[in-house]
Amino acid sequence: MSFFTKLKAELRTIANISDHIDTEAAARNIRGNIAFRGPNVWILAFSIIIASVGLNVNSTAVIIGAMLISPLMGPIIGIGLGLGVNDTTLIKDALKNLFVMVSISLLASLLYFLLTPLKLANPTELLARTNPTIYDVLIALFGGAAGMLEISRKDKGTVLSGVAIATALMPPLCTAGYGLASLKMQYFLGALLLFIINGVFIIIASYLMSKILGFKEISFQDARTAKRTRTFVTVVMILVMVPSIWSAVNMIKANKFTQNAQEMISEIRTLSNGYIYNYEVDTHKGGKISLYIAGSALQDSDREKILLAAKNHGIDESRLEFFEHKIGPDEDESADKLMKGLFERTDSEISKKEAQIRALESELMKYRQEEIPYLQVSREVSSLYPQIRKLTISRGAEVSLDSLNVGNRMLVVAESDRVLDQQSLERMTELLKLRLNDTTVLVLNTLSIADKEQNRERRK
Repeated sequence: MSFFTKLKAELRTIANISDHIDTEAAARNIRGNIAFRGPNVWILAFSIIIASVGLNVNSTAVIIGAMLISPLMGPIIGIGLGLGVNDTTLIKDALKNLFVMVSISLLASLLYFLLTPLKLANPTELLARTNPTIYDVLIALFGGAAGMLEISRKDKGTVLSGVAIATALMPPLCTAGYGLASLKMQYFLGALLLFIINGVFIIIASYLMSKILGFKEISFQDARTAKRTRTFVTVVMILVMVPSIWSAVNMIKANKFTQNAQEMISEIRTLSNGYIYNYEVDTHKGGKISLYIAGSALQDSDREKILLAAKNHGIDESRLEFFEHKIGPDEDESADKLMKGLFERTDSEISKKEAQIRALESELMKYRQEEIPYLQVSREVSSLYPQIRKLTISRGAEVSLDSLNVGNRMLVVAESDRVLDQQSLERMTELLKLRLNDTTVLVLNTLSIADKEQNRERRK
């Protein structure tokens, strides 16, 4: 057998999952988790409030906790399984429960943000849930696949907890509720789109994994029922996949446009008699880049430079928009003040950073000075006092119980075959004071454990 044949066989053995999965138990588990009644209703409401609080106070840890509690994943995976095994009843039940869950989630977060007295000064966690990217698509797709595989595995692990955190179904719904409460439709629509994208690609991943893992499909009594069911499943799959793929393609284009814009700006920021001090990238309707330029009037050579850079990065000149802050003779003084202010602020920031670096270097030097050369000191003591078997060196605090004063103390415990005489102990103490550069050294001499045991045996 050749090396490559052996390698192929070994890889096939490593990647084999058929011996580790139980599709029948997984199907029962998924069907049991789509129900939305009793404890699940309260758990969902509580997790929504927790996630809303986390978004309100910008706490990532609280948001993660809410995602672990939420039961939203159940109906979504149920839809994927229903599509995979042609079970229209499962699809309908899962869709109905998911709709109820989403409605309750939106209502709970809406009420929270209407009633909360806390204001959002810097809502970074909320804003992060209003602008879906291609990364969200990939996370939902592979997270859903990992979740389906974990449910199908005989020996359950902690993968589902990670999937719940990664796919992030709860925070977008809370953000959508905030958008409704504050009448900010861009928050509501952006967050709802993110939730839909996450849900749809988890469904697609669950559908594909149900096919790959070989879940048992529903058998039909007659051809007419089979045809009607397959038609229904096909229509649902098209309704699910086509908008999602279209959305994913648009997000890839938007991500590429933003990346090209950033690279272009980094090349042309400095102009002949001006400076691009800010820019904005709008990825809607093909994309647009707004350039904010300070300095004298934009020269033809600079415009040519910008257009050439845009062309090199695949950006059409119709996508560029110029906003010039021209500085004329009457504005020289204000321009000088502006540049002076910028330089002063930059110098101030550099000075702060340098001061921080010096403080850290000083702290590092202090720790290096206090570092104890354990091995070297131990070798020197062993060469002078062969009867010593073990040294314990530590630096700590010495508390005077009379005055309750706290001081420093270097303590050295020397374990030896026989107790050192007083003169040897004093010489060793002086040596260690010099070697450790510490006048507080106190040496305690004890017999080693083996010698203590021998002494006990002799006494007996």
